[in-house]
Amino acid sequence: MKKDLDVAALGEVLIDFTTAGTSGQNHMLFEANPGGAPCNVLAMLRKLDKHVAFIGKVGKDMFGDFLENTIRSKGILTDGLVKDTCIPTTLAFVHTAADGEREFSFYRNPGADMMLGKEEVDGELIKRSKIFHYGSLSMTHDKNYEATQYAIQVAKDNGCLISFDPNLRLSLWKTPEEARRRILYGMKQCDIMKISEEEVAFVSEQESLEKGVSFIRDNSDIKILFVTLWNKGIIAYYKDEKIYCGGIHQEHVVDTTGAGDAFWGTFLYKLSQSNESIEKITLDMAAEYARFANAAASLCVENFGGIPSMPLLADVEKRMKMK
Repeated sequence: MKKDLDVAALGEVLIDFTTAGTSGQNHMLFEANPGGAPCNVLAMLRKLDKHVAFIGKVGKDMFGDFLENTIRSKGILTDGLVKDTCIPTTLAFVHTAADGEREFSFYRNPGADMMLGKEEVDGELIKRSKIFHYGSLSMTHDKNYEATQYAIQVAKDNGCLISFDPNLRLSLWKTPEEARRRILYGMKQCDIMKISEEEVAFVSEQESLEKGVSFIRDNSDIKILFVTLWNKGIIAYYKDEKIYCGGIHQEHVVDTTGAGDAFWGTFLYKLSQSNESIEKITLDMAAEYARFANAAASLCVENFGGIPSMPLLADVEKRMKMK
C-alpha cells in the first residue's frame, strides 16, 4: 500500500478547560481548548506541513463536534474519529500555576476516548502511514488497551516506524501496578520514545536516572530514547551513546500544556524529512533534531492550550537563530 500519510496517531482528543481569570462575580473562568497528547503531536506536524491522521473516539455531543471541527480545520484527517452516542467526550480541567506548570482534573468515568474498540480502529490509515504514534492513555482500560494492541500489530505488519510517549497520568489508572505493566508493554513495542525523568523513575522503580534508563533499554528494543528534563533540556540515548541537549531559557511561560507534544511532533517532522531509516540516524543527527524540537516547545509554552499553541515552521527557525 502507498504510504501517503506521514504519521497516524491513536489516542485521546479531549477538551482542556484552562483557567482564564475570574468573572465579574469573582468566579473562576475556564477557556475550552482542544487537546489530548496524540492529537497535539499531529497538530504540530500539520503546522510543519506533514500529512497526518487521527484515530480515536469522542462523544456525539457539543464537545465532540467542537473537537472534530477543530482538528479537521487544522488539516488533520478525521476518517478514524469515531463518535459514541452513549458516552460523553472526555474533559480535563487544567489549573495553571504562576510558573506555567499544570494540575489536571479529569472527567472520564467513563469518557469516550477510553471506549474505543478494536473493531473501530481504522487499520487502513495505519497501513498508509510511515510512522504510527500512541501514548499510554489509550491503554488505561481493557477495551482501549485491546484496540491499541491491535493498532500496534497493524503498524508492525505494515512496516511503520513506531513511536511512543507514556504521558503518565496516574489518576486515570486503576492501580500503579497496572500502569507500570502496560506502559512497559508500550515500550517493548516501539522504535522511538519520549519519556520524562519522573516517568523513568516510575516505570523502572530505580533510584537514579541512569539505572532507570538502563532498565528501560534492557527491557525493550528502543532505537532512540529521549528523556525530557523539563526546562533543563533533554538527554538523547542512541545505541551505546548519549548526548545532552540544553533547554531554551524562557522569560515568559504562560502554559506548559502541549510543550512535550510540540517537541515530539517537531522531532518526528525532522526524522521524516531526513528520509533515513532509523538505523542510519546518528546521535549527532538526533541531537540536532532535538535542539530544533526544543525551540518549538519553547514557543508552545508562550500561549494557552495544546493544539492552539503549536508554532509555525518559520517561527521555530526564527527562535533557533535567537539562541
